[in-house]
Amino acid sequence: MYTLSKESIETHLNEKNIDVLKQILREVEEMEILAIITELEPDEQVIVYRLLSKETALFVFEQLDTSSQQILLNSFTEGKAIEMMNDLSPDVRVQLLEELPATVTKRLIAKLSPEERAITNILMGYEAETAGRVMTTEYIALKGKMTVAQSLQKIKEIASEMETIYTLYVTNQARQLEGVLSLKDLILAESDDILENLMQKVVIQVTTDTDQEDVARTLQRFDLLAVPVVDKENRLVGIITVDDAMDIMEEEVTEDVLDTAGIADVRTRETNRSETLVFGSLFQIWKLRLPFLIFTLIGGMLSATVIGGFEETLESIAIVAIFIPIIMDMGGNVGTQSAAVFTRGMILGHIKVNSIGKNLLKEILVGLTLGAMVGVVAGTIAGVIGHMWHGVPQLGFAVGLSLIFATTLASLLGFLIPMILVRMNIDQVTGAGPIITSIKDISGLLVYFTLVNVFLGFMIG
Repeated sequence: MYTLSKESIETHLNEKNIDVLKQILREVEEMEILAIITELEPDEQVIVYRLLSKETALFVFEQLDTSSQQILLNSFTEGKAIEMMNDLSPDVRVQLLEELPATVTKRLIAKLSPEERAITNILMGYEAETAGRVMTTEYIALKGKMTVAQSLQKIKEIASEMETIYTLYVTNQARQLEGVLSLKDLILAESDDILENLMQKVVIQVTTDTDQEDVARTLQRFDLLAVPVVDKENRLVGIITVDDAMDIMEEEVTEDVLDTAGIADVRTRETNRSETLVFGSLFQIWKLRLPFLIFTLIGGMLSATVIGGFEETLESIAIVAIFIPIIMDMGGNVGTQSAAVFTRGMILGHIKVNSIGKNLLKEILVGLTLGAMVGVVAGTIAGVIGHMWHGVPQLGFAVGLSLIFATTLASLLGFLIPMILVRMNIDQVTGAGPIITSIKDISGLLVYFTLVNVFLGFMIG
C-alpha cells in the first residue's frame, strides 16, 4: 500500500504526473486521503478531488468543513454540482446550503430530484440549531411483525443508502416509534424470531425542537451510536448519529471560546445591524451612520489643514498637488480590502483570536509588498513627469515612498480598527472605513509633504 503525503502530492502536481497521482489515490485509504487533502491549498484540493473515484469523492466531500466544500462546489460544472448535492446525505446538504448565498441555494434546491428536494425543504423548515435541522432522514425503520430473516433481507437491499445500519428502529403503520434494537442483536437472533419480541420498547429519543447541544449530550450520556428524532405525534422523522454529535459539540465549544473572547455574537450582531440599515427607520439609520460621517468630516478638515500648512510647497512646485489624490486613494483602497478580509475571516472563523498577531503581521507584509510594487511604478512615472515639467525627477522618490507608507499603514489599520470596534461592540461595517480613511489621509499627507520637502527642499522658497 502506497503511503501518501502532502509533499508527494505537491511533487506530482508540480511535475504534472497527473495519471500517476490518480493511480496512487485509488490505492490509498479514504481516511488517509481526507487527512492529507485538508492540508493542501484550495487550488490543490480541487485538482486532487477531481482525481478521486466517485465513492471516495463523496466520502471526502461530506467530511470537509463547509468553507472547503464551497471552494470545491465552485469548481464544479452545474451538472456536477447538482449530482453531488443529490448524493449528499440530507443533513450535510442542508448544512452546506445554509452557508451559500440565498440565490445559489434556491437554484440548487430547484435542481434536486423531487425526493431529495422534498427532504431538503423539510429539514430547512426547522429552526436553526435544533434536532430537526441537523438530523438525517437516512435510517432503517422496520415493522414489529417482521422476522429476523425478512429484516436482514431489507437491510441488505437499502444499507448502501443509509448513514448507519448499526441501530435499527421499529415503527408501526403510522410511523410511530415503538422500539429499537442493534444490528448485533438481529444477527445473533434466530431467523424466524419476530422483531417485537427482540426490540427494546423503552427508547431514548429527542424531538425535532430539541436543542442540538442537548441532543449531543444525550448521545454522550447514554453512549449511543444514534438517537431517533420524533415529531409531536411520536412519528420517527430522522436520526442524529454520534459523528454529528461530535460536530455539534465542536461547534458549541468554539462558540464558548469566542464568547469568552467577546466576539461570539459577531454574526448575530452583523445580521441585526444589516436588517436595521436595510429595513430600519431613518432615525435608526442616522444613528448608525451619522457619527462616523461626522468623524470623516473632521478628518477631512484636518487633512485640509495639513495641505494648507504646506501651501508654500504647493505654490513653489504645483506638480506636487497632482499626486495627492493617488496617494490618498491607493491607501484607502488597500485599507478597505484589509478591513473586508478581517471582517469576513473573523465571522467565518478563518481568523482565530489566539493567532491574530500572525494574521496582522501577514497583512502588514501584504501592504508593504503591494506598496512597493505600486510605489515603484507610480514613483517612476512621477519622476519622469517631474523631470519633464519642472526638472525635478526627485519627485518620484517622494511619491514612491509615500505610497509604500500609505499602503502599509492602511493594511495595519484595516485589521486593527475593525478588531477594536468589534471588541467595543461598535459597528465595524459603517465605522471602520471612515476611521481608517481619516487616519490614513492625515498621516499620508504629512509623510508625502515631508518627503517632498526633503527631496525638493532646495527648490522651495
